[in-house]
Amino acid sequence: MVEVASRSTRRTPWLIQGGMGIAISGWPLARAVSSAGQLGVVSGTAIDNVFVRRLQDWGVDETLRAVLDRFPVQSVVDEAINRFATVRREANAPYKMLPMLTERSRRRSIDLVVLASFVEVALAKFGHSGLVGINLLTKVQLPTAATLCGAILAGVDYVMMGAGVPTHIPGILDGLTAGQPVTLPLIVTGAGSDDAASTTTFDPSPYLPSHALTRPKFVGIVSSHVLATALAKRSNGSVDGFVVERPVAGGHNAPPRGRFEVDDHGNPLYGVRDEVNYETMVELGVPFWIGGGVTTRQHVLDAFSVGAAGVQVGTLFAYCNESGMDADLRRRVITEVKTGAVTVSTSLQASSTGYPFKVVSMSGTTSDAAVYDVRNRVCDLGYLREPFLRPDDSIGYRCAAEPATDYVRKGGSPDDTVNSVCLCNGLMAACGLGQVRPDGRREPPIVTSGDSINDIGRLLDGRVNYFAKDVIELLDPVMDQQPQ
Repeated sequence: MVEVASRSTRRTPWLIQGGMGIAISGWPLARAVSSAGQLGVVSGTAIDNVFVRRLQDWGVDETLRAVLDRFPVQSVVDEAINRFATVRREANAPYKMLPMLTERSRRRSIDLVVLASFVEVALAKFGHSGLVGINLLTKVQLPTAATLCGAILAGVDYVMMGAGVPTHIPGILDGLTAGQPVTLPLIVTGAGSDDAASTTTFDPSPYLPSHALTRPKFVGIVSSHVLATALAKRSNGSVDGFVVERPVAGGHNAPPRGRFEVDDHGNPLYGVRDEVNYETMVELGVPFWIGGGVTTRQHVLDAFSVGAAGVQVGTLFAYCNESGMDADLRRRVITEVKTGAVTVSTSLQASSTGYPFKVVSMSGTTSDAAVYDVRNRVCDLGYLREPFLRPDDSIGYRCAAEPATDYVRKGGSPDDTVNSVCLCNGLMAACGLGQVRPDGRREPPIVTSGDSINDIGRLLDGRVNYFAKDVIELLDPVMDQQPQ
């Protein structure tokens, strides 16, 4: 067992930069926000593939080398560099692929997840003493423990998780920080909670450094005071805060509570049962931040007025210069905002998770029917696959975005495949790391943003781009300016 360091007490940030994946919230953005005194957050989604594709494109520079030299197991570093960084990828060549993760993945696959997460957090923390967090999706189950392990090794300060009810994560953080093996639930369709198939284990001991590790704070991302209360009561360790994310936020949204209805455009309608009781949030006794639709200083002051510690902001940061979004894609969005308006819809079919998902309508992306229709359906990243129990009690994997015949053959409903989007490949393309297919075509991107995307116009007055610091200054509640 390793020693667990005491957690230092530092000022609670009033601003959390949203953990937008895949790699939109990369280390450059998180570092910029953290350096400015707020909580910068990296996305941990698909971090192993992000890492190896960056190696193929960029190689190893001086800063990355300094970070890699700090990883406790240098043989893991050497293998990754030899496999992916010895020769630069040509512009029109496909990326080398990683095998999709399963409950039986080989050690070298898990090693890459741990290393990639370590690198992302360490780069975000490089050169300053600010706070850095990592954001994971509960729905992405298999890489969770290895991703958390790598982040803890790098000294991550906060772990943020949503898209599910992560009651098991506080205890997992306790175990990993102490260097102990941990057991995680694995939701397998057709298997009971007492089935051996419904758990996975992870042992951090091969990666432990000689110094003590510090447990990061755990912040649950919730949609309601009801879920926050349940998470606080049912978790197997301490919950150190909450982000209350409203349905106008980008990415995955919680479905409406109660009767499910949609408007004339197919967007889900939220009602009285979805309203948050902030008095209940205050009574939970831990800090909470309000996310979704925060684009003015007055929004921050409004959050303070109901007892929040501050706000979480995603969309405004998604289009700043430090964002990981593909530069051409980012410029297209900014141009459309400046010349007109960008439309965001909430799709009930795009995500194989079953959660509503925000999609920006833009030509050349999978929101464009002509692009969607000609793309060959393929599932080769597999982070959102659904584990299911086969008749022989082995675990299989399926995804509504894979070829429809394959999905149905595996027992899935053909209705689930209609308008389902491969978010893994689409979001990877959105951050400039899209795969090149054998016919030479590149994977088309999908862009997700909050409903308030056009409010980035506040930052574009007289200019064509902006920086993370401009977002912070726009929202800073103590700036000597009138509320907007």
